[in-house]
Amino acid sequence: MSEILYNLIDWAEVWALIIPLVFIFPAGKLKRWQKPVVIYLILAFFLNLIATLIADSNLIPLSIPWKNNIIFYNLHSVIRFICFSYFFICIPQQPYSKIKKLIPIVYILFLIIDVTFFENFFDSHKIAANLFTGEAFLLLVYCLLFYLSKLKTDNDEIIWGPEIYVVTGLSIFVVTNFFLYLFYDAMLAESLALANNIWTVHNVAYILFCVLIAKAFSKARRRFGNNSIPKVSS
Repeated sequence: MSEILYNLIDWAEVWALIIPLVFIFPAGKLKRWQKPVVIYLILAFFLNLIATLIADSNLIPLSIPWKNNIIFYNLHSVIRFICFSYFFICIPQQPYSKIKKLIPIVYILFLIIDVTFFENFFDSHKIAANLFTGEAFLLLVYCLLFYLSKLKTDNDEIIWGPEIYVVTGLSIFVVTNFFLYLFYDAMLAESLALANNIWTVHNVAYILFCVLIAKAFSKARRRFGNNSIPKVSS
């Protein structure tokens, strides 16, 4: 892999987020399910930018004890779950509403137990693998509930709504990375080079995730018009 391609993929967690943001800001009024996605993209961009700058450049003149980007990745994991949990709850005409509202409670309990007994959220040497794995699993449950709900309807307009592209991108991302997160600490202990190469898979999946979010907003804009995307009441 050439150095240019390596750097491009290495920075994918930053520039890939620009792709959906290009489609979001001209979109006019946002539908209810779009709002948590927009919040996620903006927060993720700044978190990933800071984390990547700390890791890959000398542009941030911090002393060695503060050159730690792990906290930004861990925080990103929590924010991603919160935003997409709300995204799934906001999707209209969906069954399993009680289960969807129960999942955040399960996540909070898991988070408290994990950071209290198993992982240091502020560890500067490794990501909180349990945290990422738990997030991926619960988001996958949300995705499966979404697809199951689609099987219960015969309305093509509902089945192929713009939000399905967000769910598909998220599904690909969490399925691809579930086992990566689960075994990342073991890979890191075995070989730093191996862990870095495997993380490339994560970044490629992230690019696809962002492209599909862009597709969702592009389709929503074409469907309702640039300045006429309606607000959805609760």
